[in-house]
Amino acid sequence: MSELNINELMQQAKKMQEQMQKAQEEAAKRSVTGESGAGLVKIELGGRYDARRVELSDDLMNEEKEIIEDLIVAAINDAVKKLEDGNKDSLSQMASGLKLPEGFRFPF
Repeated sequence: MSELNINELMQQAKKMQEQMQKAQEEAAKRSVTGESGAGLVKIELGGRYDARRVELSDDLMNEEKEIIEDLIVAAINDAVKKLEDGNKDSLSQMASGLKLPEGFRFPF
Protein backbone atom coordinates (compact mmCIF):
# COMPACT_ATOMS: atom_id res chain seq x y z
CA MET A 1 0.00 0.00 0.00
CA SER A 2 1.49 3.31 -0.97
CA GLU A 3 1.95 6.24 1.37
CA LEU A 4 -0.76 8.14 -0.53
CA ASN A 5 -3.28 5.40 0.14
CA ILE A 6 -2.37 5.34 3.83
CA ASN A 7 -2.80 9.12 4.10
CA GLU A 8 -6.16 8.90 2.33
CA LEU A 9 -7.24 6.10 4.65
CA MET A 10 -6.19 8.13 7.70
CA GLN A 11 -8.19 11.14 6.46
CA GLN A 12 -11.22 8.92 5.98
CA ALA A 13 -10.78 7.51 9.48
CA LYS A 14 -10.67 11.02 10.94
CA LYS A 15 -13.77 12.02 8.97
CA MET A 16 -15.56 8.88 10.12
CA GLN A 17 -14.64 9.60 13.75
CA GLU A 18 -16.07 13.12 13.46
CA GLN A 19 -19.25 11.82 11.82
CA MET A 20 -19.58 9.12 14.49
CA GLN A 21 -19.39 11.73 17.24
CA LYS A 22 -22.02 13.83 15.49
CA ALA A 23 -24.26 10.77 15.04
CA GLN A 24 -23.94 9.96 18.75
CA GLU A 25 -24.89 13.51 19.70
CA GLU A 26 -27.91 13.38 17.41
CA ALA A 27 -28.90 9.97 18.76
CA ALA A 28 -28.83 11.33 22.31
CA LYS A 29 -31.35 14.01 21.29
CA ARG A 30 -33.64 11.50 19.59
CA SER A 31 -36.92 10.48 21.17
CA VAL A 32 -39.23 7.61 20.24
CA THR A 33 -42.51 6.25 21.53
CA GLY A 34 -43.07 2.54 21.84
CA GLU A 35 -46.60 1.20 22.00
CA SER A 36 -48.40 -1.99 22.88
CA GLY A 37 -51.96 -3.18 23.25
CA ALA A 38 -53.08 -1.14 20.23
CA GLY A 39 -51.95 2.05 21.93
CA LEU A 40 -53.17 1.24 25.43
CA VAL A 41 -49.59 1.62 26.69
CA LYS A 42 -47.13 4.21 25.38
CA ILE A 43 -43.56 4.59 26.58
CA GLU A 44 -41.34 7.44 25.43
CA LEU A 45 -37.59 6.78 25.49
CA GLY A 46 -34.79 9.23 24.87
CA GLY A 47 -31.82 8.49 22.65
CA ARG A 48 -29.78 7.27 25.60
CA TYR A 49 -32.53 4.74 26.43
CA ASP A 50 -33.79 6.89 29.28
CA ALA A 51 -37.51 6.67 30.05
CA ARG A 52 -39.15 10.05 29.64
CA ARG A 53 -42.85 9.32 29.83
CA VAL A 54 -45.28 6.48 30.48
CA GLU A 55 -48.88 6.74 29.34
CA LEU A 56 -51.45 4.13 30.38
CA SER A 57 -54.97 4.20 29.02
CA ASP A 58 -57.74 4.42 31.61
CA ASP A 59 -59.18 1.29 29.97
CA LEU A 60 -56.24 -0.69 31.39
CA MET A 61 -57.03 0.06 35.01
CA ASN A 62 -59.55 -2.78 35.14
CA GLU A 63 -57.05 -5.35 33.85
CA GLU A 64 -55.00 -7.76 35.91
CA LYS A 65 -51.62 -6.56 37.10
CA GLU A 66 -49.74 -9.18 35.04
CA ILE A 67 -51.40 -8.04 31.81
CA ILE A 68 -50.45 -4.42 32.48
CA GLU A 69 -46.88 -5.44 33.29
CA ASP A 70 -46.62 -7.45 30.06
CA LEU A 71 -47.94 -4.52 28.02
CA ILE A 72 -45.41 -2.16 29.63
CA VAL A 73 -42.56 -4.55 28.79
CA ALA A 74 -43.81 -4.86 25.20
CA ALA A 75 -44.00 -1.07 24.81
CA ILE A 76 -40.46 -0.65 26.17
CA ASN A 77 -39.17 -3.29 23.77
CA ASP A 78 -40.96 -1.55 20.88
CA ALA A 79 -39.31 1.76 21.76
CA VAL A 80 -35.86 0.15 22.11
CA LYS A 81 -36.23 -1.46 18.68
CA LYS A 82 -37.18 1.89 17.14
CA LEU A 83 -34.11 3.53 18.70
CA GLU A 84 -31.82 0.76 17.51
CA ASP A 85 -33.26 0.87 13.99
CA GLY A 86 -32.81 4.65 13.88
CA ASN A 87 -29.22 4.39 15.10
CA LYS A 88 -28.46 1.66 12.59
CA ASP A 89 -29.89 3.75 9.74
CA SER A 90 -27.83 6.78 10.81
CA LEU A 91 -24.62 4.75 10.91
CA SER A 92 -25.32 3.17 7.53
CA GLN A 93 -25.88 6.59 5.96
CA MET A 94 -22.68 7.87 7.51
CA ALA A 95 -20.65 4.94 6.17
CA SER A 96 -22.11 5.14 2.68
CA GLY A 97 -20.02 8.23 1.86
CA LEU A 98 -16.70 6.62 2.74
CA LYS A 99 -14.37 5.01 0.20
CA LEU A 100 -13.60 1.77 1.98
CA PRO A 101 -11.62 -1.17 0.62
CA GLU A 102 -13.68 -3.63 -1.36
CA GLY A 103 -15.15 -6.33 0.85
CA PHE A 104 -14.96 -4.23 4.02
CA ARG A 105 -18.05 -4.70 6.16
CA PHE A 106 -19.20 -2.87 9.26
CA PRO A 107 -20.46 -4.98 12.17
CA PHE A 108 -23.95 -3.48 11.94
